[in-house]
Amino acid sequence: KFAKFCEVKNKPALWLEINRCSWMKNPIIFGCQGLALTAYERSFFREFPPLGFILFKRNCSTKTQVISLVNSLRDAVGEKVPILIDQEGGRVQRLSPPIWNIYPPAEVFGFIFNADKGKARQLIKTNYQIIASELFELGINVNCAPVIDLIEKRGHPVIGDRALSSDPKIVGALGKAVVEGLESGGVSGVIKHIPGHGRAEVDSHESLPTIDSCLDDLLSREFSPFIQLRLAAAAMTGHLLFTKLDPTHPVTFSNKIINDVIRNLIKFEGILLSDDLSMNALSGSIGDRYINALEAGCDVGLHCNGNVQEMELVAKACPAANNVAKSRIEVFLKKVENVSDSRETFDVDELKVSLSEGLKGFFNF
Repeated sequence: KFAKFCEVKNKPALWLEINRCSWMKNPIIFGCQGLALTAYERSFFREFPPLGFILFKRNCSTKTQVISLVNSLRDAVGEKVPILIDQEGGRVQRLSPPIWNIYPPAEVFGFIFNADKGKARQLIKTNYQIIASELFELGINVNCAPVIDLIEKRGHPVIGDRALSSDPKIVGALGKAVVEGLESGGVSGVIKHIPGHGRAEVDSHESLPTIDSCLDDLLSREFSPFIQLRLAAAAMTGHLLFTKLDPTHPVTFSNKIINDVIRNLIKFEGILLSDDLSMNALSGSIGDRYINALEAGCDVGLHCNGNVQEMELVAKACPAANNVAKSRIEVFLKKVENVSDSRETFDVDELKVSLSEGLKGFFNF
């Protein structure tokens, strides 16, 4: 309504300036349909400004095109809006060759750690410094990495080599190095999938995984890396049903797990994002899923598929963020801004040579 008021009063500058304020934005992160914003998307995002955006392969063709799309998104809702992407390396890279580098799967660094801990930490930090430099050049300031789920023998391959190791201590050590590498390159990280996807035997994109392990067992394994990275700025939930913790609700919808486990046991204090609300692990209408996630304790919802009709339903359902969530959101936005502003200067070509040498015998970079 305020946007329309400003348009009627011919005060677009006033609307744009006020729209830059984070408190005007809604606690949702949206995707978009293609390589450029449609006229309708641009109008929709101005009238219902999300907290941020997330890009996928469908949105990324060339450097010039991605920069133009990122600028369009920021023109719609404000210069400092977070732009997210999943650029893990391995199977999950939204920026693909030949325009961008191909990076090793996370598991490679776990193998190296077993032989040389110091070398593995340095190599994975270097790897993510290079990734951050590519993202920063495009205007992308948040990478949904690292995956700090564990490799489990019976776990579904949807995680697989995206995970660093089956050893929680190795995952914690390398996960911290990933965050350091990203931040030194001006990009903030998001740890995922809290409180741990490793034992899931089905793909949560397709159906809801059920994990029957007891709390003590989970504490010693799945939860451990998240405890080690509890000071991270952001985490993404896993759509997982832990039957011995909450037999009815998956993590994203579980006030009990979010409060008792993630906030009080793991002691994670950062912003909590839901995983993609359009995934088949969840049930109910997209509007209900969004409400359920925020009511359970997620600070921000994530809707990735760029479906405009679904985004309209999310907009209609959108509840106001509570004061605790608002506070976490403000801290996160300030963190993202500070990380970008304090970006270190390094020679990317030298880092690439160093990474290539260090990965010999493990991965051809």
